[in-house]
Amino acid sequence: MAEFLTLFLKQVQSPTLGFLIGGIVVASLGSQLAIPDSIYRFISFFLLMKIGLTGGIAIRNSNFSEILLPALAAVLLGIVIVFISRYTLAKLPGITVPDAVATGGLFGAVSGSTLAAVLPQLDSAKIPYEAWTAALYPFMDIPALVTAIVVASLYITKQTGKTSENVEIWPIIKESLQSSAVTALLLGVALGILTKPEPVYESFFDPLFRGFLSVLMIIMGMEAAQRMNELRKVAQWFAIYAFIAPILHGFLAFGLGLIIHKLTGFSIGGAVVLAVIAASSSDISGPPTLRAGIPSANPSAYIGASTAIGTPVAIAVCIPLFIGIAEVMLGR
Repeated sequence: MAEFLTLFLKQVQSPTLGFLIGGIVVASLGSQLAIPDSIYRFISFFLLMKIGLTGGIAIRNSNFSEILLPALAAVLLGIVIVFISRYTLAKLPGITVPDAVATGGLFGAVSGSTLAAVLPQLDSAKIPYEAWTAALYPFMDIPALVTAIVVASLYITKQTGKTSENVEIWPIIKESLQSSAVTALLLGVALGILTKPEPVYESFFDPLFRGFLSVLMIIMGMEAAQRMNELRKVAQWFAIYAFIAPILHGFLAFGLGLIIHKLTGFSIGGAVVLAVIAASSSDISGPPTLRAGIPSANPSAYIGASTAIGTPVAIAVCIPLFIGIAEVMLGR
């Protein structure tokens, strides 16, 4: 236990978390520091392209059969997380079903910044993982968003008595695929598979990755502090859910990852990546998709809970937690 706590504290002191906390502190102190939205969008695009290229190159150099089970696990997790929220959060006082389902959709979808944060920390801890694990992002993200919108639409249709109306699923899938985050990631994966981008990857994307990630963490920290006020306006159950859910989802995914590890030799580091993306909540593709798909849900509830609590918990608690567990399992 003492060894685990030492490793846990080591991860908590990582530069990634330091920049996140720095952003929270300066925003809480009323600083006028502002980073233009165009820079945020470019950094997000850069990071997701880099992650996609990493995964695409790895997929090109690997056996597809190795990816199949982890990809299926990611799809299953994205769907199950929505239903966990539907049948837990929605049962609590003052929580509407659309709000609960939208929250489940956001927490079932994946945070690009959290995914970007875990990979360098695994590298620093020298825990091996399959590079293609980054490509699991859309396998969890899209099913979660589609499931949330379909479940909410079916509920609303039933409540209004319009049972004859059909929910159009393809437009929802198409909108998710066309979102900026998923498009950037899929573009990177496609280029990594179909071309040989190693020269530009090694000279441009890889050297700048950590610097851009640090800036993104400052932005996320500032936004988390700003969203605190929104979260205070809704039921305290959202705050409780947002703290517990990432840890619960992470352990569920880590367990699936260990089962796949036993069956196929999937790495412990890969199980950590699967756990962390399950613990994360979408910060780029999810909010606009859910705003359009579930207009009756309260964005202050699900976005505020995700940004103010869910993302900090995923980065500050879940990443060091699962890396620490992995190091103990590897006998370090």
